[in-house]
Amino acid sequence: MKLPKFISNNVVLKITSLNAVVITIRLIVSVFVQRLLAVTVGEAGIASIGQVRNIIGMLTSTSTLGTFSGVVKYVAELKGNHSELSKVFSTATLFLIIGSLVSAAVLFFGADYFSVYVFNSNDFKYVFQLLAAIVPFIAFGRLISGIISGLSDYKKYAKIELIGYLLVTVVLVFGLYNYDLKGVIIAIVIAPIIQLIVLGFIFGKTLKRHIKRDTFKLSFSYKNQLLAFTLMSFVSSFLINYIELDVRTLVSDEININEAGYWTAITFISKNYMVFATGLFTLYVLPKFAGINNKTEFKKEVFHIYKSILPVFALGMLLVYFLRTLIIQMIYPDFEGMEPLFKWQLLGDFIRLCALVLSYQFLAKRMVKSFVITELISLALFYGLSTVFIKTYGTEGVVIAHFVRYIIYFIIVAIAIWMYFSKQDKNQIDA
Repeated sequence: MKLPKFISNNVVLKITSLNAVVITIRLIVSVFVQRLLAVTVGEAGIASIGQVRNIIGMLTSTSTLGTFSGVVKYVAELKGNHSELSKVFSTATLFLIIGSLVSAAVLFFGADYFSVYVFNSNDFKYVFQLLAAIVPFIAFGRLISGIISGLSDYKKYAKIELIGYLLVTVVLVFGLYNYDLKGVIIAIVIAPIIQLIVLGFIFGKTLKRHIKRDTFKLSFSYKNQLLAFTLMSFVSSFLINYIELDVRTLVSDEININEAGYWTAITFISKNYMVFATGLFTLYVLPKFAGINNKTEFKKEVFHIYKSILPVFALGMLLVYFLRTLIIQMIYPDFEGMEPLFKWQLLGDFIRLCALVLSYQFLAKRMVKSFVITELISLALFYGLSTVFIKTYGTEGVVIAHFVRYIIYFIIVAIAIWMYFSKQDKNQIDA
């Protein structure tokens, strides 16, 4: 199918529109699956599933020692330089081996402790033992995804996302019907294996062209460059998932597990539409910002991205808000308690989108200090405000905290970017 000319001439809209096809199919399938889960396992089951997804989110960082964004950056910059690319891949592979071994050992030997800490029960010990075996698949999948993103191969990315998601869904539904909640959790845990197989089939030939086996030697050539991204990934991926896991536990303890299920359900909806942005940022924004070295070009590109995607997201979010009652009835019947959460979650996500566009400059330019400080402030705000607001507003306090957090985060990121370019201008004048 040929894309309209105004879309095909705009790379941002082109990637967004291709993602839109994938996301639309995912949303349709997700509605079916989430409804099945809501009806079958209830609010408590949804909360437990949220905990498992957060653990896997943390493992995407620890299993590769956080090299994903670094791989995206250097692949984007060194596309035609196979000898340097080989050094990047060899360093990333060594990081992957170390990260996978350490993560697997911690999970396997700490299974009893983690089961009680995360689920308040020893019944989930098997989850962590199984995850210990799955860690290498998570790591290799993450590394290959970084290469795809760095090459900006958005067509293959869209195909991989769709096929992988559909296959994982089939396994999840099979697990649900045959083994109830345990089957769902196992399906989510083994999903990285399925996704890695899909990556191999679709992206295998392209990968061989960029990684020459005869010149590939394990080394730490890019150790210092990638270590910066390790720190950034620890904050952006590991800590974010850890805080979410802790907030869900807080809601369960302060109110009840059903309320934790409502909050998990609204974050599932949020993550479904925010996938649009995630694909665009990794495939377009990060590689693009990596090649921009002055304030004028950066401002021009930021406004171009804002003009291209913000109206689309605003319209989509308004639709979600006005159709919230229908969405609840369709996807989460009997989850009426989540209706007040929509307004603040959607407002927070829109501000978050605006801020994330700017914050990708930190990754593109390895602005480690700025990235780490702003992310830590953001996470501290979310957790701190959640603990305060939950006492007055209940579960709604968590999404209010989400909204307030991103207003402050956006302001801080904008100031940090302005200071970065002011320093660049001053250095040029001095030179």
